[in-house]
Amino acid sequence: MTRGLLKPIVLVEDNPNDLELTLVALEKARLANDVVVLRDGAEAIDYLSCSGSYSSRERGNPAVVLLDIKLPKLTGLDVLEYIKRDAELKSVPVVMLTSSRQEPDLQRSYELGVNAYVVKPVSFDDFVRAVQELGGFWAVLNEPPPGSVRFNR
Repeated sequence: MTRGLLKPIVLVEDNPNDLELTLVALEKARLANDVVVLRDGAEAIDYLSCSGSYSSRERGNPAVVLLDIKLPKLTGLDVLEYIKRDAELKSVPVVMLTSSRQEPDLQRSYELGVNAYVVKPVSFDDFVRAVQELGGFWAVLNEPPPGSVRFNR
């Protein structure tokens, strides 16, 4: 359920500890956006495309997708590729929020059109600060391109 006309933040994360840390960080950012938590790549695509168990959800794009790379079923790179190839989704900002510092992951993410690539810091305070800045920018400050599909509510 969304609060008012704000588009939700989609968080795709399968690690329970990283999920909890990210949710705490988003809460500390005091964003009014709802956060939709998805646990694997296939669920993310179902949500974004309004298919499968999300076929009855109200259409509309999220404010931002925070995406881990290493996910079950489909990787974060698979989800990113799907988003950036879909005409209705390609303008949705995607931030890789991952522990991977591997150069091939970084390079492939940017080749596919990721908007930002953030390596999860080890320090909780640094992580909270990074997520607060990300959430504030993508959910509040960033203006979507003209004609992008807005969240309906």
